[in-house]
Amino acid sequence: MAALAALFPIALIAGLGGWSARSEAQFSEPEAAKESQPVSANILKQKFDLIDGTPTSFEAYKGKVVMVVNTASKCGLTPQYEALEKLYRANKDRGFVIIGFPANNFMGQEPGTNEQILEFCTGTYHVTFPMAAKISVKGEDAHPLYRQLAKLPEPLGGEPTWNFTKFLINREGEVVARFEPRTRPDDEQVVSKLAELLGDG
Repeated sequence: MAALAALFPIALIAGLGGWSARSEAQFSEPEAAKESQPVSANILKQKFDLIDGTPTSFEAYKGKVVMVVNTASKCGLTPQYEALEKLYRANKDRGFVIIGFPANNFMGQEPGTNEQILEFCTGTYHVTFPMAAKISVKGEDAHPLYRQLAKLPEPLGGEPTWNFTKFLINREGEVVARFEPRTRPDDEQVVSKLAELLGDG
C-alpha cells in the first residue's frame, strides 16, 4: 500500500501533464489554422502614393495588366529603365501599365528624394510610366504591398532579391507571374507572358 501511495502523486502529475499538453494543443489549433490561411494574390485594395504625392490604389488600374517593379538609380541594372519604357510604350494602348517603386533597400542604391528620382528617370531614360513615391520593399518597414507579395506562395512569393524584381498582375488585380532582377523586360519569358495576359496568347 505504501508503494501504491508513493506512486499515486507521480501518476497524478503525469496525468495532469498529459491533460495540460492536450488542452494547450486544443486551444492552439484555431490559431495555427488561422496562420495557415493562404494570402490573397489580389492586390486591388493596396494603396500607395505616386511620386508627386498623389494618393492612389490598384483599384485605379483595375482592367489593366500591371507590372510592378522596384527600382533604383545607382544599380548595375538601372539601364533596364530603357527596356521598361520601351515595353510600356509598345503596349500601353492595349491596357498595359508599369508602376515603378523606388526603394533604397539594396546597397543604398536609391538614396535620392522623390524629386531627384523623378528628375533622373525622366531626364536620363525618358520614363513616362507611373512612378510611385519611394518606399521600402523588404524588412519590418516594408510597404504593405510588398509585405503581401512576400507572403504569396512560391514561385510568386518572397521578398525581392534585388532591384528590378518584376511582378505581373492580371486585369482582375491578381499576381500571376514573377521575374527576377536579371530577367530583362524584353526577355522572351516576359514578352510572351504579357502577350498572354493582354489577350494575344
